[in-house]
Amino acid sequence: QVQLVESGGGLVQSGGSLRLSCAASGRTFRSSAMGWFRQAPGANREFVAAINWNGGSTYYADSVKGRFTISRDNAKNTLYLQMNSLQPEDTAVYHCATQYTFGSELADFGSWGQGTQVTVSS
Repeated sequence: QVQLVESGGGLVQSGGSLRLSCAASGRTFRSSAMGWFRQAPGANREFVAAINWNGGSTYYADSVKGRFTISRDNAKNTLYLQMNSLQPEDTAVYHCATQYTFGSELADFGSWGQGTQVTVSS
């Protein structure tokens, strides 16, 4: 079983950038598809991005395509989310998660971490 701890969130002005990290423990990280989803206050969870086990394939939500980049370092057991051109509507708690199967649906996600808060001011 993989345990996940996110970091890197914070307060940033509109147009700014943040890089989220997700440290994973457990031997299955390197063979697992991984992803990020987010949840804003009072809103449903929203798929953000996913990456297959070796980083060769990715999915992005239309709302972040061209601004966010998901990547992974299997040697460091770490997942990343580089977020550029941030907008107030990106404000949410961001969670990294394992995926049962590589895909772009929330149903593809398995276990997730506690999350890290991202707040974008206008």
